[in-house]
Amino acid sequence: MDEQTTVADLRNLVQQFVSERQWQPYHSPKNLSSSIAIEAAELLEIFQWMTGEQSCHAGMEPATRQHTREELADVLIYCLALANALQLDITQAIKDKMVANATKYPVSQVRGRL
Repeated sequence: MDEQTTVADLRNLVQQFVSERQWQPYHSPKNLSSSIAIEAAELLEIFQWMTGEQSCHAGMEPATRQHTREELADVLIYCLALANALQLDITQAIKDKMVANATKYPVSQVRGRL
């Protein structure tokens, strides 16, 4: 489904949901940024106290996978809502950031290490 759905499709889906509920007054950049952080913390909580290896195994278990799917969706929904609220072109933002990251982290210097 990812291959057939555009960022614009997802943004429109979020915008329709927000509009139908008349939530625009509550969707300030501060509130949406807070919501992103809260949902990201809920995503992190799933794997809290696990080693990297344990988290990989847990992430493949059906219940953990479903919980992760839901929390990740919440994070992305709020990110799209923030992009809508600020009228940001998220595709261009990601492309620009990847160019900046490539300059900051050249392959010749960072390949295979953090």
